[in-house]
Amino acid sequence: MKIAFLLHNAYAIGGTVRTTLNLAAALVEHGGHEVEIVSMSRHRANPRFAVDPRITLVPLVDTRADGGDSRLAAFGSPARAFPAAEKRHKQYTLLHDQRAKEYLEEHCDADVVIGTRPGINVYVSLWGPKRALRIAQEHLRHDAHSKKLRAVLRHHYRSLDAVVTMTEADAQVYRQRMPLPGVGVRCVPNIVPSFPVPPSDGTSKVIAAAGRLAAGKRYDLLLEAFAEVSERAPGWELRIYGAGGEEQRLRELVADLGLGGRARLMGAIAPIEPEFARASIVVSASDAESFGMTLVEAMRCGVPVVSTDAPLGPGEIITDGVDGRLVPVGDARALAAAMLDLIGDDVGRKEMSTAAQESAHRYDPELVVARYDTLFEELRASRRARAWRRFSARSANWARRKVRSVRGADGTPHGGRRRTGSPRAARPRLP
Repeated sequence: MKIAFLLHNAYAIGGTVRTTLNLAAALVEHGGHEVEIVSMSRHRANPRFAVDPRITLVPLVDTRADGGDSRLAAFGSPARAFPAAEKRHKQYTLLHDQRAKEYLEEHCDADVVIGTRPGINVYVSLWGPKRALRIAQEHLRHDAHSKKLRAVLRHHYRSLDAVVTMTEADAQVYRQRMPLPGVGVRCVPNIVPSFPVPPSDGTSKVIAAAGRLAAGKRYDLLLEAFAEVSERAPGWELRIYGAGGEEQRLRELVADLGLGGRARLMGAIAPIEPEFARASIVVSASDAESFGMTLVEAMRCGVPVVSTDAPLGPGEIITDGVDGRLVPVGDARALAAAMLDLIGDDVGRKEMSTAAQESAHRYDPELVVARYDTLFEELRASRRARAWRRFSARSANWARRKVRSVRGADGTPHGGRRRTGSPRAARPRLP
């Protein structure tokens, strides 16, 4: 089977890029599939991440200043098909629309076409080959999309075969708030492959955290919690790995809290696993997580995780008290208390470390590939039944609209008189 992924920019660094490359390689290795990755944009000569040589990489638009595409008229015009409510709309041009349409309608010979962000999923719904299974992957939560974007997606997603979310909780939200008759809504988590590094021995006095330095990651909350930890457990240090717009503010906060030398901003480091393996605890203070790759990566390294119980990923990854700890969102005291509990319990921390390694096997490549293969089989086998459900729902919606169009706001036919009940009394004339 041939599978095509449509990706925003396979040449960049990002969570979706990394998870897509992981899945693509696993589909080749464990599923025996042929895989093609179509990159909407290309801003550099070579990808940042290593691409399995068995995967075909197809760039559509070269955004480099010295590239030929930047001189085309369509490159200077905004996209029309890519939804304006999508966060990356400004990075898309009319040329992206044209190239995506040309690829999907004229060159795509895949059996399965998978989009990896909302705007690209709209491309798949508009132009994806009808003979192929057309699937929308959602790497962000339903509620992370604006109301305007959700309205656009509701219209386009109903013509797809499936929507795949990263968590079961998000799949439930889609089923409840965005009914899509005939469209399979399924959860298939990200692959988190093992990394060739010895697991943590749990003896270092290091707490680690990793991710974009963005407001929603709440590193400010983590630093506030660590200030309490540092007072009660001297000798422990916090290492934060990542880059982003919050860096300067966080450096100032480190100074304000008097954590110089104990809390360090380490910059972006990849791969992150060797750094996690040097830690004894990994912490996430996020307000929301669509999945939580760093949580599983830490667990792979035998490190127990303390995380806020943020919607939607952590609660499905961590079993509280077994392979990690979950604390309320936004609660610095609870975060500090959980870290101090683990710091003060060497035996419990070691047991949690072992449990974390075992739990992380749920995200092994072969298991996730098996779930995708099952999904593909189910979608192929149910095509007729799903098409009938889609047709029935559309017919019912058309009938309801037709009835509304010929009835008044009070339930009576337009221009008509009530046919039941007593005649209305004449209105008194005003003098």
